[in-house]
Amino acid sequence: MEAEKMELKLYNTMTQQKEVFIPITPGKVGLYVCGITAYDFSHIGHARAAVSFDVLYRYLKHLGYEVNFVRNFTDVDDKIIIRANENGEKPLELSNRFCEEYLVDMGALQCLLPTHQPRVSDHMDHIIDMIKTIIAKDCGYAVEGDVFFSVDKSPNYGRLSGQLLEHTRAGERVAVDSRKRNPADFALWKAAKPNEPSWDSPWGLGRPGWHIECSAMSAHYLSPRFDIHGGGADLKFPHHENELAQTCAACEDGGVNYWLHNGHVTINNEKMAKSKKNFKTIREMTESYHPLALRHFLMSAQYRSPLSFSASQLDSSSEALYYVYQTLQDLDDALLPYREAMSEDSGKSEHTAEAKDIINKLKSEFEGKMLDDLNTAHILTGAYQDALKFINASIGKLKKMQKKQRMSLLVSLVEIEKAAREVLDVLGLLTTLSYAEILKEMKQKTLTRAGLSEEDISQKIEERIMARKNKEFEKSDQIRAELTVKGIALMDIGKETVWRPCFPLQASSSD
Repeated sequence: MEAEKMELKLYNTMTQQKEVFIPITPGKVGLYVCGITAYDFSHIGHARAAVSFDVLYRYLKHLGYEVNFVRNFTDVDDKIIIRANENGEKPLELSNRFCEEYLVDMGALQCLLPTHQPRVSDHMDHIIDMIKTIIAKDCGYAVEGDVFFSVDKSPNYGRLSGQLLEHTRAGERVAVDSRKRNPADFALWKAAKPNEPSWDSPWGLGRPGWHIECSAMSAHYLSPRFDIHGGGADLKFPHHENELAQTCAACEDGGVNYWLHNGHVTINNEKMAKSKKNFKTIREMTESYHPLALRHFLMSAQYRSPLSFSASQLDSSSEALYYVYQTLQDLDDALLPYREAMSEDSGKSEHTAEAKDIINKLKSEFEGKMLDDLNTAHILTGAYQDALKFINASIGKLKKMQKKQRMSLLVSLVEIEKAAREVLDVLGLLTTLSYAEILKEMKQKTLTRAGLSEEDISQKIEERIMARKNKEFEKSDQIRAELTVKGIALMDIGKETVWRPCFPLQASSSD
């Protein structure tokens, strides 16, 4: 692509428009993303945020940036304390357990580890120091061991979320604290209550309010002003609005240049949330679907758009990815007899004009979508599918070609595979496993969903073979149809019958 076209555009929530990304320091990016409150297994909504910003992280690295990526853990919080009391656990032990479980899920989803993963409990000094600065600048006040932020001292309060100060009335969920100077003022520090974790501070024993943690940790690991802040759309208000107010109050040059927010995952037209008890955990989904299929699903819509969850959508993602890996595995098998000859050729042969065109279109379409606010929707269609079709069409031609023509086609196939792998890598859809190992894992997940074993499939295949021998074609067709409903396709290749995952043709509409 031409240099002038290589401009990454990101939708900035603050300005409500796409803007060309220009980092504060050329070649370097400071990225902060709000992580989870660790009191339970994470659900698909959490996974969408993680995958969305992992794609951003990967793509920035792909563009050559040095990225300092910070994603926090909230390990001190009301929800954690409540759940710990229910379980008879210590709050920090419970939150530590679910921080570790989250990392297991992130590993399964191929999310790269951030540069830093700070926890609130490890940064009390930074949090307390920032609160002291806010009070010293007359933007905060202490009352009976609690400390509140004074929103009246923040002239631009509401500019990120679009919330007018007169509309941000506290007390919609809980009673208004009469000690506040303004009902919209929010807690920076909470006085200790019996049997809760607490830390010493100038205002007595207590713990931080929710919002101050991100202000303190982003300033510590990045700076008071940095490039990109990300999180779910539900965090715009009050969390990110309050975070911005605090940071700007503590540091005159504080702030964020680009605010990015991912859309919600919905289920039955409602936002997936633990409070609604309508959530599906990552762990639950990856028991029956390959984690890469879940990742593919989470990228199937542009990250700012809502994403409707259904089992049929996951089935579609699983089928699409299986086709990708099966094509690449078939290519690997087809190239095997020619590896030595290709090594001896050592770059003498050039790839064909058709292959060059396919590669150029693939790269152009991929970069074009990604540069346009990370539009991952349908990114493995179009030119990518054309590349896979070229591979499949070419495999059967290799043995019939003359040596010189064959070498040119072999070189072409290698280059197309390289371009296809690069796309998969940036999207986080490659693992350290071979294609064959990934396909084997995907087949096992298909069996899990179908409630069948390899032995069951072998038995069905034998039954079908016998039915065909006995000219019981209706029974043969019925066996095949019954398996197709469960997402298993029988394929006759020569004298052998094999099976592959497929989209269940009669998936329930109640998914």
